[in-house]
Amino acid sequence: MGDIVTAGVLVIGDEILSGRTKDKNIGFIAEYLTNIGIDLKEVRIVADDEADIVAAVNALRARYTYVFTTGGIGPTHDDITADSVAKALDVSIDYHPEVVARFKERYQKPGELNEARLRMARIPQGAEPIQSATILAPGFRIGNVIVMAGVPSIMQAMMDIVAPTLRVGDRMLSESVRGNCREGDIGTPLREIANAHPDTAIGSYPFLDENGTPNTSIVVRSRDQASLTTAMDAVKAMLATLKLPQ
Repeated sequence: MGDIVTAGVLVIGDEILSGRTKDKNIGFIAEYLTNIGIDLKEVRIVADDEADIVAAVNALRARYTYVFTTGGIGPTHDDITADSVAKALDVSIDYHPEVVARFKERYQKPGELNEARLRMARIPQGAEPIQSATILAPGFRIGNVIVMAGVPSIMQAMMDIVAPTLRVGDRMLSESVRGNCREGDIGTPLREIANAHPDTAIGSYPFLDENGTPNTSIVVRSRDQASLTTAMDAVKAMLATLKLPQ
């Protein structure tokens, strides 16, 4: 096995938990991290509650190589992610001079740069802003915690900025095959194959095919191409000899 780098994702926001806003970030982050060689191991969703955010940040940052948070860095009273992360890491929080300068350049009309907007320029002591010419309000990185916006387009831009700075491991390789059977038909032999190939992760995923018939996709994952090929050959051989109930 090669180098393994892990991550947890913390989604923050009452609007996610209430269903008012449908999360579009988890899937994007999961695929992004997989493609660059980071294993997403856990996702948590918490409300806009300081104690809950602090507890989740501390739990995840102790367990994984990186923690990515989304949401709660806007200008309103319930945007408390920056303050909560500062508390979790036991550091102070203040206005970042570089960010304030950007805001002053952007908001030049009288009264436009108000207290609410200035709140977005506050980041924890020791944090590095995640920003670009197209991102006004920054995210930030402090230690192994990467704080990003909840708006998908902004979050995605922030991922592109921070990704080149991350340590990555060996990429997980995967292959899939259509089973043309129900998941229950292959449970026992698939378990035997999985036990015989410990360097792989084998999963089965039910779906309805184009005829509306229950079917199964089998996915084999491994960081080693030879192990992946051997396990997939075993899966295909099993499917070829599978006797289905009449």
